[in-house]
Amino acid sequence: MYSNRLALPFLVSLLFAYCACTAQKASRPKGEIIYHVFQRSFYDSNGDLHGDLNGLRSKLDYLQDLGVTSILTLPVYASLFYHNYFATDFDKIDPRFGNMNEFVTLVKEVHRRGMKIYLDMETQYVTEDQLWWKDAFGNTSSKYSDYILWDDSANKKPSSIIFGITELKGYDGTARKITTANLYSKGLQEYNYQLFKKYIDPNNDGKFDDGVDGFRFDHMMDDLDYKGRLTNLFNKFWVPLITRLKQVNPAISFVAEQANWGSFGFEYFDKGGVDRVFGFRLQLAIASFDKNRLAAMADTTLGMLPAGKEQVVFIENHDMQRFASTVNKNVAKEKVGAALNLLLGGIPSIYYGQELGMFGAGGFNKFGQTDANDIPQREAFEWYKADTGKGMALWYKNTGPWWDSTNLKPNDGISLEEEKGDPNSLWSFYKALIKVRQSHSELFNGRYQTLQNNNDKVFSFLRYDGKNAAVIVVNLSNIVQQAVVNIASNNITPGGNIQTLFGKEKVVNNNNSLSVNLPAYGIGVWKVE
Repeated sequence: MYSNRLALPFLVSLLFAYCACTAQKASRPKGEIIYHVFQRSFYDSNGDLHGDLNGLRSKLDYLQDLGVTSILTLPVYASLFYHNYFATDFDKIDPRFGNMNEFVTLVKEVHRRGMKIYLDMETQYVTEDQLWWKDAFGNTSSKYSDYILWDDSANKKPSSIIFGITELKGYDGTARKITTANLYSKGLQEYNYQLFKKYIDPNNDGKFDDGVDGFRFDHMMDDLDYKGRLTNLFNKFWVPLITRLKQVNPAISFVAEQANWGSFGFEYFDKGGVDRVFGFRLQLAIASFDKNRLAAMADTTLGMLPAGKEQVVFIENHDMQRFASTVNKNVAKEKVGAALNLLLGGIPSIYYGQELGMFGAGGFNKFGQTDANDIPQREAFEWYKADTGKGMALWYKNTGPWWDSTNLKPNDGISLEEEKGDPNSLWSFYKALIKVRQSHSELFNGRYQTLQNNNDKVFSFLRYDGKNAAVIVVNLSNIVQQAVVNIASNNITPGGNIQTLFGKEKVVNNNNSLSVNLPAYGIGVWKVE
């Protein structure tokens, strides 16, 4: 037994620890910001040049310092391909990433910090190394016979995937035949349920501290690959799967990657049962720097959302060229992209390295018929100004022309080491803007409304949440612009108090309008009271 004299300091220390913990939780941001990480390229914890789960876990301090609240990974299951699509074993963690225990440790640490983690999944396709294929090929009596979509009755002709593809070649020369899973199969549907359920609640105790918070459905389609063979999948496959998984954990969130990037994706809400879709058309509008196009896409993407549904707003991802390449490494334009990414509304998603201005553009057949074509936008996160050092995930080093033409250049100003101490860097801009966004409910939780102004080069909009409102004005051009922004709205009652939240430019308040003078690619955010 402890004496009272010894116990009192112990109890006091516990009380202080509790208060500190409570204060930390209370100060955590309320708005969600996703960090979309290509984990193989993020941080290598064991020296094999491949980013891994322990490496990602070791950098959670960095992510929280930046201000993001959630992580979206690419698939973690075993695959012979570096991007981990086209699985060889859905039930096994890619050994380059680690193992299931390390995955659970990562998830628990994410949750301990008050963050969320989402997992990318693509179970529509398998390779010739996968169990279903190996067991059922030429064997119609296999228990997995109907797990594969066959083009013949003897199980000798696995069906092609989209564009008639039957084989994929990896950056390392690995070539594997690939086919479509039969999403009509009851056995396969049950398998998918059990697989997703395992990632929701790995130890099946109903507590979910060790399970993911949601999933990204890669290449989600109602008519798989537009082949007319697996149709009405929203009703026959996706909705039943989502419904059953939400019975396991009602808080689970599902986001669909629309197979058609030109779609707003609204059909995925009312027919596909998902909670979120990606704002692809808004992404293209942001990259255009066209005021009218931006307003039109924002009005539709953000203004026509069904109740309880959300858009994921982004400017780059693992399947497209980086935004810095789109704007020819113009840092001022990159900052405009960051502002629109973070302030327009929805759930912002930042692709790893975007905050540094990493650049890279792949392209169809750039390096021939190989999955290396997308390596330029999936390169190692640049931790150091020399682009070498502990943790650099250079898994593709010396493997082909994609390495010979790498975008990683030492001492080019694009690295965390170079940017973190520079108040004018893109990284510092992201961190400062995220802090502003997360500190004001109208910016992280408010609705969107386009505001009219008298300048074709200036884009202005309102974010409002109850009595709180903020006006955001962006100069889309490379010269100084003046604009008069009409802030008369049913959603706000303009008063005499205008508070600057971001930017150094002053405004003149004329009751129903704001007169603004913005430098080239300038950005201003003002609270209207």
